[in-house]
Amino acid sequence: MSLRFKPTKTEDVSARTLVLSLMSVPGRRPQTLAYLSRAGGLFGMEPTAIRMAVTRLVKEGLLESVDRGVYATGPKAAAFTAEISSWRNAPDRTRPWGGGWIGVLTNHLGRTDRKDLRARMRALRLYGFAQAEAGLWVRPDNLRLSLDKLREALTGIGLQEDALLLTISDTALPAGVDWQGLWSTDDLKATYEGAIAAMQGSRKAAAKLPADDAARETLLIGQSVIRTINLDPLLPEDIGDAALFREMVSEMDAYDAFGRTFWDQLA
Repeated sequence: MSLRFKPTKTEDVSARTLVLSLMSVPGRRPQTLAYLSRAGGLFGMEPTAIRMAVTRLVKEGLLESVDRGVYATGPKAAAFTAEISSWRNAPDRTRPWGGGWIGVLTNHLGRTDRKDLRARMRALRLYGFAQAEAGLWVRPDNLRLSLDKLREALTGIGLQEDALLLTISDTALPAGVDWQGLWSTDDLKATYEGAIAAMQGSRKAAAKLPADDAARETLLIGQSVIRTINLDPLLPEDIGDAALFREMVSEMDAYDAFGRTFWDQLA
């Protein structure tokens, strides 16, 4: 599984994503539609597109109008904001690894429904599982989530209810079979290093850019790093470079504060 670091492109940012990114920061004060439209202009978006996105988010309860042309996070935004910011606590989702595994048995679920299959694979990969054999997905048993809570989380994002989860405390595998090798630690390390280098390079470059360009740059890099953090399998030290992963998260925390200084100048 490769997670090579790839910065987000300007054209990949939607009006909805941009508005949510700007409004869902913890402690964010209300913002004017004019500010959001100006921000959209940095990504080539028309004011109409921003207004439509804001209108839909208000209907969904993620935003609310607090004054004419002024919006704040809505009644349904608390959980969403917490989810967006959860990357900060990613290293805290793990505990020391005792050598055991979590297994998910899926062979009885079938493979004919492509929609179900895609949802299943996406859910398992989002929680760091790798396919060991046909119908068996595994990951190190180092998550703080209980097995019941992990099952609840997986089924909530696409794993079928009939899937079987179990803990594996001991294994007797055929010669040449090594579950630790299911993840490319070289790729993961290169991803962390690439993300850290991108943030550090961006900070240097942003100092020489106009505020508008620096704001756009930091949002694109920041979204890419956050996506990398959220997709990480959270491997233990014995398998992956957990220390370098923590360094990337720490660097992103500082980079986020750095980027906000440019966005605040647009307000």
